[in-house]
Order: sequence, then C-alpha cells, then structure tokens
Amino acid sequence: MMISTKGRYALRILYDLAKMDKDEYASVKDISDVQQISLKYLESITAALYKAGFVESRRGRSGGYRLSKSPTEITLYDIFEVMEGSVSVVSCLDHEGILCGRSEHCAGYPLWGRLQEIIDDYLTKVTLDDLVKGDLK
Repeated sequence: MMISTKGRYALRILYDLAKMDKDEYASVKDISDVQQISLKYLESITAALYKAGFVESRRGRSGGYRLSKSPTEITLYDIFEVMEGSVSVVSCLDHEGILCGRSEHCAGYPLWGRLQEIIDDYLTKVTLDDLVKGDLK
C-alpha cells in the first residue's frame, strides 16, 4: 500500500482544519498557501472530502472550509479509504470474499492477510484528534 499525494495532502488539510476553532472557516487561498498545494489540486481534494462528509464549505468573503464532524469521529482509515479507494496491501485483498485462484496455495496469502488486519486495526483506531494531540497509539 502506497499512500498517494492526494491521500497525504488530504490528511494535512484535515489536520490543519482540526486545529482551528470549530466555527472558523479556512479560505481556499490560505489552505493553498500554507500547504503549498496548487488551487486546482486542492479543489479536487476538498471536493472529495466534501462528498465524503468530512468538510463543509461556505461561500463569500469569510467563507472557506471547516470540518463537518468532530476530529474524534474521523479515523485515518476513513480518510485513506476515501482518498485512495483502497487501503489493501495487495490487490488480492481488495475485494472482500473474492480470492484469486491461487489463494489456497499461496505462501504469502496468510502473511498479507495478517498484515492487512494489523494495518486496518491501527488505522481504524487512530483518529484525526489523536493526530492533532500527538497521541499516536
């Protein structure tokens, strides 16, 4: 599993929004400047975050983005699943219940399955709030 720039940038954006007052909005320009992300790329990321229900937006002079959920409700797994589409370490684990024809004889399959369990367990336990507090379990 390799987290793309889209996934990493989404995490950075949500991290910054989580540190703000819950009633405050961050302008797209400010986010772009602070994160050094082009406006066009930022817009594609925030659109995905909006669609997933992580952020809300407001237009106008004092508009921008803010979290639509508490940072305690957003897990790292949720973020990466939305931005990456899959958090599987190998493609044969991508589709629940569908195994490749070699899974019964594959020496690596138990390894990949266990590694996936460990990663999923960790990413579902760590919230955006934990990240902000520096409380990585």
